[in-house]
Amino acid sequence: MRKFKWLFLLVILVMSVSLVVAGCGGQSNSGEENNGAENNAEAQKEKPKFTYAMSGLYKPFNYKDGGNLVGFDVEIGAAIAERMGMEPNPVTNPWETLIQGLKANKYDAIIGSMAITEQRQEQVDFSRPYYRSGAQVFISADNEEIKSPEDLVGKKIGVVKASTFKEVALEYTDEQNVVGYDSDVIALQDLPTGRIDAVITDQMVGLVAMKNELKIKDVGDPLWVDEMAIPVNKGNTELLDKINTALEEIINDGTYEQISEKWFGRSILGE
Repeated sequence: MRKFKWLFLLVILVMSVSLVVAGCGGQSNSGEENNGAENNAEAQKEKPKFTYAMSGLYKPFNYKDGGNLVGFDVEIGAAIAERMGMEPNPVTNPWETLIQGLKANKYDAIIGSMAITEQRQEQVDFSRPYYRSGAQVFISADNEEIKSPEDLVGKKIGVVKASTFKEVALEYTDEQNVVGYDSDVIALQDLPTGRIDAVITDQMVGLVAMKNELKIKDVGDPLWVDEMAIPVNKGNTELLDKINTALEEIINDGTYEQISEKWFGRSILGE
């Protein structure tokens, strides 16, 4: 009987020691798990997003390739976001509603080759220009009738909807003969078909299309020179200052020139 009593006590003692060891081990593992979770959370902590909009239909400035947004505007926006310590988040919106979307706070800024105009300045605040380019007339390569802008009188002219190009087209022809397109590229592609006689668009867009062997040609000198800048909501001086500072940085450190060389073979800053 005494033998069984001692055996019972021995079992109790072993179980107690096991519980103490397990308790200590559990506490240590819990600490390690907590530390691991904190480190993981820190590693996964996201930078604030810089959401900037464009039409996504303005090759080579901004367009979709394999479902991804690419182009000069996209890369300039990414470089600006990096300098501001933010995550780039380019999005698309129809060109004619870009400013409305900005005012509705759908995005932080527009980096979509938008020219500074007095009318737009009434609605938004612009950054410093990030490139300059001219409005250019383009025609089909086999068109021998149009030799200067003056020959556009009464002709059918293609322009992007809600763009400043429509205003100048109306100086040469009537409303019926101004054809609106969602994309400059589609308008230019319509020239060889004969559905339109000319297109007024950004000089760079047309020159890149010619480089890619679209059978078109330019007519005369640019009609005017536009300054493209980055709109933000009226009164958002904090963001505007950050964007301007970031722009200066990428211009001064060569990042801007590198991006411009990639897409155009030269700097298009125009300073």
